[in-house]
Amino acid sequence: MAKESAGILVYKHEGNELKVLLVHPGGPLYVKKDDGVWSVPKGELDGSEDHLQAAYREFEEELGMPTPAAEPKDLGTIKQKSGKTVYVWAVEGDLDLGGFTCNTFSMEWPPKSGKMQEFPECDRAEWFDTQTARQKLNEAQVEFLDRLEQSI
Repeated sequence: MAKESAGILVYKHEGNELKVLLVHPGGPLYVKKDDGVWSVPKGELDGSEDHLQAAYREFEEELGMPTPAAEPKDLGTIKQKSGKTVYVWAVEGDLDLGGFTCNTFSMEWPPKSGKMQEFPECDRAEWFDTQTARQKLNEAQVEFLDRLEQSI
């Protein structure tokens, strides 16, 4: 069965500019990668979990803070190259990223060393204007920016 993820795209207005909050994947495989690897804060569902509940849970796990309290807007789904279906909701809010902390994962590093190391799931969280976000985002997720701009 194909994997499913759910996430929250937080946005805000700064003057006439729309900004979105994105996260950069942590771990040694992404340390030198930038354009095309950032993501909407999201993660895989736990069993029979509701998609929106999963999106809120994953947001808090990846940023260490709750999702802003605004009403979520359903931005629908996309399918990534991996075959994973991603469900995203947009929520308006302004978060201070000074409190950014992320959960961790374990992986063997260096490869074939037999040594397990812990890495943050996301190593950075930043606000981007939508033009810059289009360069930073995973290519399939750019569609969520289009849908957000059409919805506001």
